Amino acid sequence: MSAMQRWKRAFRRDKYLYLMFLPPLLYYILFHYLPMYGIIIAFKNIKVFGGLGSILRARSVGIKYFQMYLADPYFWKLVRNTILIRVYEILFGFPAPIVLALLLNEVKNRLFHRSIQSVTYLPHFISTVVICGMVTTFLVSDGLVNDIIAAFGIGPIQFLARPEWFRTVYVVSSVWQNFGWESIIFLAALAAVDMELYEAARMDGAGRFRQAVHVTLPGIAPTIIIVFILNLGRIMNVGYQKILLLYNGANYETSDVIATYVYRRGLIDSDFSYATAVGLFSTLIGLVFVVGANRISRSFGETSLW
Repeated sequence: MSAMQRWKRAFRRDKYLYLMFLPPLLYYILFHYLPMYGIIIAFKNIKVFGGLGSILRARSVGIKYFQMYLADPYFWKLVRNTILIRVYEILFGFPAPIVLALLLNEVKNRLFHRSIQSVTYLPHFISTVVICGMVTTFLVSDGLVNDIIAAFGIGPIQFLARPEWFRTVYVVSSVWQNFGWESIIFLAALAAVDMELYEAARMDGAGRFRQAVHVTLPGIAPTIIIVFILNLGRIMNVGYQKILLLYNGANYETSDVIATYVYRRGLIDSDFSYATAVGLFSTLIGLVFVVGANRISRSFGETSLW
């Protein structure tokens, strides 16, 4: 039987699964792969209102915009702010869903288990605008947080007006919003751990903590490694929506990141070529991190993406 015949036979057998796969495939083709055509904008001097045809007719400028970006004295501040926020997100946000999944795995009461899941999943579905509105309301000088710390004799803190507090506010709100939803993948990995391993560990006298350390964590280690590698790929990517809603002139020193810079240069200044070059540069740096982390993981004999 040829490869084509085997594929046709498999397609007839699993046709409904292939049909379920079709919508996400079309989504990625339309919104992720076709827009890659726009990468060439970074190497051309295009006219803003010239249409798609003007992109091909535009004069090529090589790596001019990349050189301009690297020579910009503001470059290092943008990179520093972006990387610091992402590092803090990984440092605190990456372990949080793993810990939540491990704790939920130990909960035997199904009603309590589902209640905790619902409560922790809910923030993920709240609009970013609403989240930022809640953060602002809680952190103003007469807000809930300042009322609580005032009970301990601490004066009101202008959290959103002080640059040193911005990263903390951003990271804490991001972790709270996403850690419940991100725990789903680890809960799925936990379901695949062989229960006989737990039985063997209990027979050896292992308590719940030792079972978690010696059975559970090694069982989900491949998933943890893959998720960590994918997180490294976003090291230069901090979403601009929440930043735009939270930053202001007072905290600009630490809140301005590459994404907001691209937004200003592209949509406000209409400098699409330069903005595309900046975005492409960040993507390439993220790709380098993914490839590097994947090679390191593979060199130690662990799970890798490819």
